[in-house]
Amino acid sequence: MQEITISVGLNDAVTKRQKFQTEMYVDIMKHVCKSYHVPFSFIVSDGGYFHENGDYTQEKTLVICLLDPETGIADAIARDLCFYFHQESVLLTESKVRAYFIKEEMTNNTDQDAK
Repeated sequence: MQEITISVGLNDAVTKRQKFQTEMYVDIMKHVCKSYHVPFSFIVSDGGYFHENGDYTQEKTLVICLLDPETGIADAIARDLCFYFHQESVLLTESKVRAYFIKEEMTNNTDQDAK
């Protein structure tokens, strides 16, 4: 199974500052992922970035995890977020992962406990 991570900073490419509250960016990201009908998870992290001109910036970053998305979906999401968030670029990483679910149910054993 393939895991693709999209890391998108929240500082504007020109002003090098975050223009809106983090929650607004999260809402936009959720809408974009939902519009592509792709399951995702995300975290908000603090990060640093070197711009193409060499300037260093610290910023909040959305790190979005997609498991086994259809071909091209991650790139399309990254392009949309790059545009909407006015970014210089967006980082994508790909990894092969073993993903699986564990399911466990709690049962009420009071009848058996009483015997």
